[in-house]
Amino acid sequence: MDYGAALAAAASKFLSGNPHRRSVDKFESGGGRTVQYCNSCCYFGSIRRRRSSLMPGSPNNRFKSSHLAFSTASNLEFSHRTSPEEVRKEIQDCYDLIQKLGRGVIYLGSSRINDEHQHYSKALELARDVAKLLECTTWTGAGPGLMDAAIKGALEAGKPVGGFKIAKESGEWTSSNFHPYLPPDTYLTCRFFSARKHGLVDAAVRNTPSDMTAVVAFPGGIGTLDEVFEVLALIQLERIGSELPVPFLLMDYDSFYSKLLEFMDECEKWGTIARGQFASLCKVCNSNGDALEYLANFYNIQGSKRKFDHQMGQSESCQQDRI
Repeated sequence: MDYGAALAAAASKFLSGNPHRRSVDKFESGGGRTVQYCNSCCYFGSIRRRRSSLMPGSPNNRFKSSHLAFSTASNLEFSHRTSPEEVRKEIQDCYDLIQKLGRGVIYLGSSRINDEHQHYSKALELARDVAKLLECTTWTGAGPGLMDAAIKGALEAGKPVGGFKIAKESGEWTSSNFHPYLPPDTYLTCRFFSARKHGLVDAAVRNTPSDMTAVVAFPGGIGTLDEVFEVLALIQLERIGSELPVPFLLMDYDSFYSKLLEFMDECEKWGTIARGQFASLCKVCNSNGDALEYLANFYNIQGSKRKFDHQMGQSESCQQDRI
Protein backbone atom coordinates (compact mmCIF):
# COMPACT_ATOMS: atom_id res chain seq x y z
CA MET A 1 0.00 0.00 0.00
CA ASP A 2 1.30 3.45 -0.92
CA TYR A 3 1.70 5.48 2.28
CA GLY A 4 1.03 8.87 0.70
CA ALA A 5 -2.06 7.62 -1.14
CA ALA A 6 -3.50 6.05 2.01
CA LEU A 7 -2.99 9.23 3.99
CA ALA A 8 -4.50 11.40 1.26
CA ALA A 9 -7.55 9.12 1.13
CA ALA A 10 -8.01 9.29 4.89
CA ALA A 11 -7.61 13.07 4.80
CA SER A 12 -10.25 13.40 2.10
CA LYS A 13 -12.68 11.31 4.16
CA PHE A 14 -12.03 13.46 7.23
CA LEU A 15 -12.34 16.76 5.39
CA SER A 16 -15.52 15.73 3.57
CA GLY A 17 -17.35 15.57 6.90
CA ASN A 18 -15.84 18.75 8.31
CA PRO A 19 -17.91 21.94 7.83
CA HIS A 20 -14.68 23.95 8.09
CA ARG A 21 -12.83 21.80 5.57
CA ARG A 22 -10.07 23.11 3.37
CA SER A 23 -9.07 21.50 0.11
CA VAL A 24 -5.81 19.61 0.19
CA ASP A 25 -3.38 20.40 -2.59
CA LYS A 26 -0.59 18.00 -1.77
CA PHE A 27 1.04 15.75 0.76
CA GLU A 28 4.75 15.31 1.13
CA SER A 29 5.97 12.32 3.08
CA GLY A 30 9.37 11.21 4.19
CA GLY A 31 10.98 9.86 7.32
CA GLY A 32 7.62 9.11 8.89
CA ARG A 33 6.49 12.76 8.67
CA THR A 34 3.66 14.04 6.51
CA VAL A 35 2.89 17.71 6.03
CA GLN A 36 -0.53 18.96 4.97
CA TYR A 37 -1.00 22.13 2.95
CA CYS A 38 -4.17 24.11 2.45
CA ASN A 39 -5.24 25.38 -0.94
CA SER A 40 -3.19 28.54 -0.45
CA CYS A 41 -0.08 26.38 0.10
CA CYS A 42 0.30 27.52 3.74
CA TYR A 43 1.49 24.97 6.28
CA PHE A 44 -1.13 24.34 8.93
CA GLY A 45 -0.68 20.88 10.35
CA SER A 46 1.56 17.87 10.64
CA ILE A 47 1.13 14.20 11.44
CA ARG A 48 3.67 11.68 12.61
CA ARG A 49 2.87 8.04 11.97
CA ARG A 50 4.96 4.92 11.75
CA ARG A 51 4.97 3.69 8.18
CA SER A 52 4.32 0.14 9.39
CA SER A 53 1.00 1.17 10.92
CA LEU A 54 -0.46 1.57 7.42
CA MET A 55 0.93 -1.60 5.90
CA PRO A 56 -1.39 -4.52 5.06
CA GLY A 57 -1.73 -6.94 7.94
CA SER A 58 -0.68 -4.40 10.54
CA PRO A 59 -2.88 -4.44 13.67
CA ASN A 60 -2.96 -0.63 13.53
CA ASN A 61 -4.03 -0.22 9.92
CA ARG A 62 -7.49 1.05 10.82
CA PHE A 63 -6.93 4.66 9.95
CA LYS A 64 -9.45 6.71 11.93
CA SER A 65 -9.94 10.39 11.28
CA SER A 66 -9.80 11.10 15.01
CA HIS A 67 -6.13 10.13 14.93
CA LEU A 68 -5.28 12.89 12.49
CA ALA A 69 -3.98 16.12 13.94
CA PHE A 70 -5.64 18.34 11.37
CA SER A 71 -6.35 21.94 12.32
CA THR A 72 -9.92 23.16 12.00
CA ALA A 73 -10.65 26.71 10.99
CA SER A 74 -11.09 27.77 14.63
CA ASN A 75 -7.74 26.27 15.64
CA LEU A 76 -6.10 27.82 12.60
CA GLU A 77 -7.23 31.26 13.71
CA PHE A 78 -5.29 31.00 16.96
CA SER A 79 -2.31 28.84 16.02
CA HIS A 80 -1.35 29.80 12.49
CA ARG A 81 0.85 32.76 11.67
CA THR A 82 2.14 33.86 8.31
CA SER A 83 4.94 36.15 9.54
CA PRO A 84 6.72 37.29 12.73
CA GLU A 85 5.05 40.66 12.19
CA GLU A 86 1.77 39.23 13.52
CA VAL A 87 3.44 38.30 16.82
CA ARG A 88 5.15 41.68 17.04
CA LYS A 89 1.83 43.46 16.46
CA GLU A 90 0.14 41.48 19.23
CA ILE A 91 2.97 42.23 21.66
CA GLN A 92 2.60 45.92 20.84
CA ASP A 93 -1.15 45.67 21.53
CA CYS A 94 -0.30 44.25 24.97
CA TYR A 95 2.08 47.12 25.67
CA ASP A 96 -0.55 49.65 24.57
CA LEU A 97 -3.12 48.17 26.97
CA ILE A 98 -0.62 48.38 29.85
CA GLN A 99 0.09 52.00 28.95
CA LYS A 100 -3.65 52.68 29.04
CA LEU A 101 -4.51 50.91 32.32
CA GLY A 102 -1.24 51.25 34.22
CA ARG A 103 1.19 48.75 35.69
CA GLY A 104 0.35 46.82 38.83
CA VAL A 105 0.17 43.39 40.43
CA ILE A 106 0.22 40.25 38.28
CA TYR A 107 -1.69 37.22 39.58
CA LEU A 108 -0.82 33.72 38.40
CA GLY A 109 -2.83 30.67 39.41
CA SER A 110 -4.92 27.66 38.53
CA SER A 111 -7.82 27.97 36.10
CA ARG A 112 -9.40 24.79 37.51
CA ILE A 113 -10.25 25.87 41.08
CA ASN A 114 -13.91 26.90 41.40
CA ASP A 115 -15.53 29.48 43.67
CA GLU A 116 -16.43 26.87 46.31
CA HIS A 117 -12.78 26.13 47.07
CA GLN A 118 -11.17 27.81 50.08
CA HIS A 119 -8.23 28.96 47.95
CA TYR A 120 -10.65 30.88 45.73
CA SER A 121 -11.96 32.96 48.63
CA LYS A 122 -8.41 33.54 49.92
CA ALA A 123 -7.26 34.69 46.48
CA LEU A 124 -10.23 37.05 46.15
CA GLU A 125 -9.57 38.60 49.57
CA LEU A 126 -5.86 39.05 48.89
CA ALA A 127 -6.41 40.70 45.50
CA ARG A 128 -8.98 43.05 47.05
CA ASP A 129 -6.69 44.07 49.93
CA VAL A 130 -3.57 44.40 47.75
CA ALA A 131 -5.46 46.63 45.29
CA LYS A 132 -6.41 48.91 48.19
CA LEU A 133 -2.93 48.81 49.72
CA LEU A 134 -0.96 49.59 46.55
CA GLU A 135 -3.74 51.43 44.69
CA CYS A 136 -2.72 49.79 41.45
CA THR A 137 -4.14 47.88 38.49
CA THR A 138 -4.77 44.16 38.91
CA TRP A 139 -3.55 42.02 35.99
CA THR A 140 -4.36 38.38 35.28
CA GLY A 141 -4.66 35.93 32.41
CA ALA A 142 -8.37 36.87 32.36
CA GLY A 143 -9.37 33.24 32.74
CA PRO A 144 -11.46 31.22 35.20
CA GLY A 145 -10.43 29.80 38.58
CA LEU A 146 -8.03 31.81 40.72
CA MET A 147 -7.58 34.38 37.95
CA ASP A 148 -11.30 35.07 38.23
CA ALA A 149 -10.97 35.35 42.01
CA ALA A 150 -8.28 38.02 41.65
CA ILE A 151 -10.41 39.96 39.15
CA LYS A 152 -13.44 39.97 41.44
CA GLY A 153 -11.33 40.99 44.42
CA ALA A 154 -9.96 44.01 42.56
CA LEU A 155 -13.44 44.98 41.37
CA GLU A 156 -14.69 44.82 44.97
CA ALA A 157 -11.89 47.26 45.85
CA GLY A 158 -13.02 49.57 43.05
CA LYS A 159 -9.63 49.45 41.33
CA PRO A 160 -8.83 48.96 37.61
CA VAL A 161 -8.47 45.49 36.14
CA GLY A 162 -6.67 44.36 32.99
CA GLY A 163 -6.08 40.98 31.42
CA PHE A 164 -4.38 38.99 28.71
CA LYS A 165 -6.71 36.16 27.79
CA ILE A 166 -5.95 33.07 25.76
CA ALA A 167 -8.71 31.41 23.76
CA LYS A 168 -8.84 28.25 25.86
CA GLU A 169 -7.56 27.65 29.37
CA SER A 170 -6.62 24.23 30.70
CA GLY A 171 -9.66 22.44 32.08
CA GLU A 172 -12.18 24.33 29.95
CA TRP A 173 -14.41 22.40 27.58
CA THR A 174 -14.89 25.20 25.09
CA SER A 175 -12.88 28.15 23.86
CA SER A 176 -14.07 31.73 23.70
CA ASN A 177 -12.57 35.02 22.58
CA PHE A 178 -14.60 36.97 25.12
CA HIS A 179 -14.57 37.45 28.87
CA PRO A 180 -18.01 36.93 30.46
CA TYR A 181 -18.17 40.26 32.31
CA LEU A 182 -15.06 42.45 31.84
CA PRO A 183 -15.45 45.42 29.47
CA PRO A 184 -13.84 44.55 26.11
CA ASP A 185 -11.45 47.51 26.27
CA THR A 186 -9.81 46.16 29.46
CA TYR A 187 -8.42 42.89 28.12
CA LEU A 188 -6.94 41.29 25.02
CA THR A 189 -7.55 37.80 23.68
CA CYS A 190 -4.09 36.73 22.56
CA ARG A 191 -3.45 34.38 19.66
CA PHE A 192 0.14 33.74 20.75
CA PHE A 193 1.38 32.62 24.15
CA SER A 194 4.59 34.59 23.60
CA ALA A 195 2.64 37.86 23.34
CA ARG A 196 0.57 37.01 26.39
CA LYS A 197 3.70 36.32 28.44
CA HIS A 198 5.29 39.57 27.29
CA GLY A 199 2.20 41.41 28.50
CA LEU A 200 2.06 39.70 31.89
CA VAL A 201 5.74 40.41 32.54
CA ASP A 202 5.75 44.00 31.29
CA ALA A 203 2.74 44.90 33.45
CA ALA A 204 4.87 44.23 36.55
CA VAL A 205 7.99 46.14 35.45
CA ARG A 206 8.61 49.30 37.48
CA ASN A 207 9.66 52.32 35.43
CA THR A 208 9.79 54.78 38.33
CA PRO A 209 10.23 54.46 42.12
CA SER A 210 6.58 55.46 42.54
CA ASP A 211 5.40 52.39 40.61
CA MET A 212 4.15 49.76 43.07
CA THR A 213 3.95 46.39 41.36
CA ALA A 214 4.35 42.73 42.27
CA VAL A 215 3.94 39.19 40.99
CA VAL A 216 1.73 36.91 43.09
CA ALA A 217 1.63 33.17 42.41
CA PHE A 218 -1.38 31.30 43.79
CA PRO A 219 -1.55 27.49 43.77
CA GLY A 220 -1.59 26.14 40.24
CA GLY A 221 -0.54 23.46 37.80
CA ILE A 222 1.70 23.20 34.75
CA GLY A 223 0.72 26.54 33.22
CA THR A 224 1.16 28.38 36.51
CA LEU A 225 4.54 26.75 37.17
CA ASP A 226 5.66 27.63 33.65
CA GLU A 227 4.88 31.29 34.32
CA VAL A 228 6.37 31.20 37.83
CA PHE A 229 9.75 29.90 36.72
CA GLU A 230 9.87 32.11 33.66
CA VAL A 231 9.44 35.23 35.79
CA LEU A 232 11.91 33.96 38.40
CA ALA A 233 14.46 33.32 35.64
CA LEU A 234 14.01 36.89 34.37
CA ILE A 235 14.54 38.22 37.90
CA GLN A 236 17.59 35.98 38.36
CA LEU A 237 19.12 37.20 35.09
CA GLU A 238 18.27 40.82 35.98
CA ARG A 239 16.08 41.20 32.92
CA ILE A 240 13.47 42.72 35.23
CA GLY A 241 13.97 44.36 38.60
CA SER A 242 17.67 45.12 38.12
CA GLU A 243 17.27 48.81 39.03
CA LEU A 244 13.84 48.83 40.67
CA PRO A 245 13.15 45.44 42.31
CA VAL A 246 9.80 43.74 41.78
CA PRO A 247 8.56 41.58 44.69
CA PHE A 248 7.55 38.02 43.84
CA LEU A 249 5.20 36.32 46.32
CA LEU A 250 4.61 32.57 46.33
CA MET A 251 1.34 31.91 48.17
CA ASP A 252 1.85 28.62 49.98
CA TYR A 253 -1.78 28.14 51.03
CA ASP A 254 -2.16 24.97 53.14
CA SER A 255 1.47 24.06 52.31
CA PHE A 256 0.52 23.62 48.65
CA TYR A 257 4.06 24.39 47.49
CA SER A 258 5.86 22.42 50.22
CA LYS A 259 7.07 19.69 47.84
CA LEU A 260 8.28 22.30 45.35
CA LEU A 261 10.24 24.03 48.11
CA GLU A 262 11.76 20.69 49.11
CA PHE A 263 12.76 20.15 45.49
CA MET A 264 14.45 23.56 45.44
CA ASP A 265 16.40 22.51 48.54
CA GLU A 266 17.47 19.34 46.70
CA CYS A 267 18.60 21.45 43.74
CA GLU A 268 20.81 23.43 46.10
CA LYS A 269 22.28 20.22 47.51
CA TRP A 270 23.05 18.95 44.01
CA GLY A 271 24.53 22.30 43.05
CA THR A 272 22.14 23.03 40.18
CA ILE A 273 21.21 26.33 41.83
CA ALA A 274 23.34 28.42 44.17
CA ARG A 275 22.84 28.28 47.92
CA GLY A 276 20.09 30.66 48.98
CA GLN A 277 19.34 31.68 45.40
CA PHE A 278 15.70 30.60 45.30
CA ALA A 279 14.99 32.33 48.62
CA SER A 280 16.55 35.52 47.24
CA LEU A 281 14.23 35.53 44.23
CA CYS A 282 10.85 35.23 45.93
CA LYS A 283 9.02 35.51 49.23
CA VAL A 284 7.09 32.45 50.42
CA CYS A 285 3.93 33.52 52.25
CA ASN A 286 1.73 31.15 54.23
CA SER A 287 -1.19 33.56 54.58
CA ASN A 288 -2.67 36.74 53.16
CA GLY A 289 -1.46 38.56 56.25
CA ASP A 290 2.12 37.56 55.44
CA ALA A 291 1.76 38.86 51.89
CA LEU A 292 0.16 42.18 52.85
CA GLU A 293 2.73 42.95 55.51
CA TYR A 294 5.59 42.03 53.18
CA LEU A 295 4.31 44.39 50.48
CA ALA A 296 3.69 47.19 52.99
CA ASN A 297 7.26 46.83 54.29
CA PHE A 298 8.72 46.51 50.80
CA TYR A 299 7.12 49.79 49.67
CA ASN A 300 7.44 51.47 53.08
CA ILE A 301 3.69 52.08 53.32
CA GLN A 302 2.65 53.70 56.58
CA GLY A 303 -0.47 55.08 58.24
CA SER A 304 -4.09 54.25 57.55
CA LYS A 305 -3.33 52.03 54.55
CA ARG A 306 -2.00 49.39 56.92
CA LYS A 307 -5.46 48.59 58.27
CA PHE A 308 -4.81 44.94 57.50
CA ASP A 309 -2.51 44.87 60.57
CA HIS A 310 -5.57 44.87 62.80
CA GLN A 311 -7.63 42.56 60.63
CA MET A 312 -5.14 39.78 59.96
CA GLY A 313 -2.33 40.26 62.43
CA GLN A 314 1.37 40.49 61.75
CA SER A 315 3.54 37.52 60.93
CA GLU A 316 7.01 36.99 62.33
CA SER A 317 7.99 35.29 59.06
CA CYS A 318 7.89 38.56 57.13
CA GLN A 319 11.18 40.40 57.14
CA GLN A 320 11.62 44.14 56.88
CA ASP A 321 12.48 44.07 53.17
CA ARG A 322 12.38 47.49 51.55
CA ILE A 323 12.99 49.06 48.19
